Amino acid sequence: MTDRLTKICAIYAVYFCLMLGSKSQAADGFNRDDCTWNGIPLFGRVQVVESFADIKVEIVTSFPDLRVKTVESFPDKCGRWEFVESFPDFKIQYVNSFPDVKVEFVESFPGWP
Repeated sequence: MTDRLTKICAIYAVYFCLMLGSKSQAADGFNRDDCTWNGIPLFGRVQVVESFADIKVEIVTSFPDLRVKTVESFPDKCGRWEFVESFPDFKIQYVNSFPDVKVEFVESFPGWP
């Protein structure tokens, strides 16, 4: 009886840990599977604005949420941004505190750290 009870407790413990992990990932808004933040893709055509941004971005040099590579065309993969003046996929605002996403600009290997 105790072996069966131990197995059941272990299964519930694993399930509980998995639920905590999934809620913490969902709580910060990031979805690494499709490279989005709160449903906004973190790749594509980006416009920098002073207000009414979709995402508030802080530029960092260490511990980023996302590594970003600036491209001139084909911003179709995670972390590849093409900066435009019109018809963006999403708009960003640069901030120094309380960002939604912390980014590090890189020359290679964009995407999740």
